[in-house]
Amino acid sequence: MTTIVIPEGFTYVGASLMSTVFLLVGQSLVVSKYRKRAGIKYPQMYAEVADTKASKDALIFNCAQRAHQNTLENIPSIYVTTIIAGLRYPLYAALTCAAFTVSRIIYTRGYVSGDPAKRAGLAYRLSSIALLGSVGIATYTAGEWVVQGILKALA
Repeated sequence: MTTIVIPEGFTYVGASLMSTVFLLVGQSLVVSKYRKRAGIKYPQMYAEVADTKASKDALIFNCAQRAHQNTLENIPSIYVTTIIAGLRYPLYAALTCAAFTVSRIIYTRGYVSGDPAKRAGLAYRLSSIALLGSVGIATYTAGEWVVQGILKALA
C-alpha cells in the first residue's frame, strides 16, 4: 500500500486554491452586474454584435463573460497541477497558483475596461507562465512517482 504524506507547507496550497474560488465568485459578480446593465436575459450567453455596437455595457458584458469563461477553461488544469505539485513542492505549487489568481484579477480588470486588447498585457502572460510552471512541477512530481513505482516493482 502507498502512503501519501502531506508535506509541511501544504496549508499554503489550500490557501492558494481557495483564492481561485474568490476569483471565480468575483468574476461571476462582474458578469452579473454587466448582464443586468446591458439587459441581457438568461439563458443568452453573450450580447449580439449589434448590441455591443449600440451599448458599451453590452460590450463590457461580453468581455466580462469571456474573461470568466476563459478562467473556467483553465481552472481544472490549475487545480490538478497545484494539488499534484503541492504534494512534493508545496511552496512552489502555492506560488504558481497564487500568481495565476492575481494575474487573472488583473486580466479581468483589463478585459472589462471596454477595450478587450487591454486583457493581453503582462498579466495575461503571467497567468500563462504560472500555468506552465504548475504543469512543469506537477509533471516532474508525477514522473518521480512513476519512476519510484517502477524501481519498487523491480526490487
